[in-house]
Amino acid sequence: MTSIMQPRPAKLVLENGSVYNGTAFGHIGEATGEVVFNTSLTGYQEILTDPSYAGQMVLMTYPLIGNYGINPTDNESTKVWASAFIVREVSRVYSNYEATQTLDSYLKEAGVMGLAGIDTRKLVREIREKGAMRGIISALEESDDVLKTKALAIPEMSGSDLAKTVTVSENYTLENENARFHVAAFDYGIKTNILRMLQDAGCRVTVLKAGTTAEEVIALNPDGVFLSNGPGDPSAVGYAIETIKKLAEYNRTTRKLPIFGICLGHQLLSLAFGAETYKLKFGHHGSNHPVKNLTSKQIEITSQNHGFAVTMESLPESLEMTHLNLYDNTVEGVRHRELPCFSVQYHPEAAPGPHDSHYLFEQFTALMDKAKN
Repeated sequence: MTSIMQPRPAKLVLENGSVYNGTAFGHIGEATGEVVFNTSLTGYQEILTDPSYAGQMVLMTYPLIGNYGINPTDNESTKVWASAFIVREVSRVYSNYEATQTLDSYLKEAGVMGLAGIDTRKLVREIREKGAMRGIISALEESDDVLKTKALAIPEMSGSDLAKTVTVSENYTLENENARFHVAAFDYGIKTNILRMLQDAGCRVTVLKAGTTAEEVIALNPDGVFLSNGPGDPSAVGYAIETIKKLAEYNRTTRKLPIFGICLGHQLLSLAFGAETYKLKFGHHGSNHPVKNLTSKQIEITSQNHGFAVTMESLPESLEMTHLNLYDNTVEGVRHRELPCFSVQYHPEAAPGPHDSHYLFEQFTALMDKAKN
């Protein structure tokens, strides 16, 4: 008679001492990070490989995760960036024509810990009421007090520059035989689908390290500059803010150089023009956030993943708000009143069903076209 392996007990302990007991899957050990929740029903592979989740343990609100497995084509980067994965129930089997392995085996290979079997609704309520908190998952240590002490020692997200930990080590170029434009794209944690959509829009893309200087960008003589998504506190990425300031000055005094930012890129662009940012209570993480385009008056259903936002009251006269989050009335987009610079807080390249926001890439190419002529 074949014996069935019993699940390994594991627990999550938050910095406030709350304890959630469950079972481990994926890598067996310990994991730390800020605990955030994501309300998407699908897309767990894209979520795990999104560099914007670096330093965070992701809790899925949908109760069954893993049922369509993992495939080789849906990764948003070359590795899993989430520090751990928390679910109500993990599926041990999968059914999808593209799938090649289970979520459990995928996380094992990645060395990333999973926690299943906890009351995810209760944990989401606690995060919504008390805010995102640091936490530790362990299948090794049984003492709640020891684990709480470890959780309190985890670096806080505020003040953390994580872009430098996820960016490429060397600049590289994605050639495109149909290219009409050359885009210099800063990699603060850029997603694969952003690069794919820039290419589809007719761009040859040079991907740049986060610390690339304005002078190095100008030397490339690009038609436009893209500022990517990424993890951490935007106000801590001072070198990027200074670079964007210099590129804006070049835009103002030398030649028009369209700039387009997404997520962290939106926050950095806003900071460069004099706005301020703040940490949201529990962030926006999901694929169904309604955003109002204040120009067209249309409502877009958007994908979002960010823990910081631009302070509306701090927007300088030079920036006009273009998009508004209908959940909590936060800033979702801005554009400069004189320069060809604009950005959005959400992810227009993500398509969790709706393609409502793809027009933004066309808006970027239209600005580059205009600047050329």
